[in-house]
Parts: sequence; structure tokens; C-alpha cells
Amino acid sequence: MKKQIFKRVTMALLLSASLASAGGVFSIGHKNFGLTMGQDSAYGNNYSVLGLNAHYFVADNISVGASYSLWLGDDPTISQLTVPVTYYIPLSMPFRPYVGAFYSHTFMGDNGHGVEYDDSDSYGGRVGMSMITSPNSYVSFGWVQEVYDDGVNKKSRGYPEVSGGISF
Repeated sequence: MKKQIFKRVTMALLLSASLASAGGVFSIGHKNFGLTMGQDSAYGNNYSVLGLNAHYFVADNISVGASYSLWLGDDPTISQLTVPVTYYIPLSMPFRPYVGAFYSHTFMGDNGHGVEYDDSDSYGGRVGMSMITSPNSYVSFGWVQEVYDDGVNKKSRGYPEVSGGISF
């Protein structure tokens, strides 16, 4: 019984402290915008991936966002819409560990030869470290674990992520 009370009090204090010490790019009402660039492969093809993302801080250290990625360079055409929720843990300045979850919908085009692919959904989580680089910008480095489940097959893959953004 004492252990449960101790755990609850500790969690409440940690949450209160983390929400109270938010500031700058991770504080309530801030909007962060960023670009993503990278490479990926699907269906035996290699793609260059370009994306835009926007996040809004609904509370200190908690963001909800949307991102759109376009996969360029091969067929089939692929685009992806993602909705993430991220919590930034304010342990010290300028570094902020983060943990988050997301849902993605991937839109598939045909391959130019009459073969069509089905759209798909995925979900997953991410962890990493953000570094505040100025009062209005940050860079993040982390790991993403994504699960694809079409009702028949379930696959998972992990990959590194590097991102940056500006805030106002």
C-alpha cells in the first residue's frame, strides 16, 4: 500500500514539475514547423522522401501535429499523412528527451504499368533527444518503431530519425 502511494505521489510530482518547467519552443501555444528529407525503399525501389510537418503545443511539453511526406523517384507513387503526439521531458536545458506515438495513412498510386497497390495504415512510437539551438529552433535525433498491419500480415521496422524545426 505504501509503495502504491509513493509511486502515485512521485509520478504526480514529476508530471507537475515537467509541466511547470516548460519554456521556449516546447511551451503551450507554440507552433513548430519543419522539413524532413531522407531515403527509403519499398516494393524493391529506392525513393527520396521529402516532407513538411507542423506541431502545436496543446500543453507545455505536449505537441499534436500533422505531417505529409512525398516519396519521389520511382513507381508506384507514394505519399503519407501522419498524425503524431509527442511529450518532451524537460530534464535540462538545452536538451529534451522525447517520447511519442503516431498513426499514418499511406496513399499508393499505380506503378505506371497498370498494377495498383492498396493504401495502408501504420502506427508506432518514437523516442529521442531534442536540442534547443536558439530561442526559436531545435534539432532532434531519435529512433522510430513502426508497425504495419493490414489484417493479414503484421510487420514492424525501426529506423533512425533526424529532424529540425522553427517555432513561434
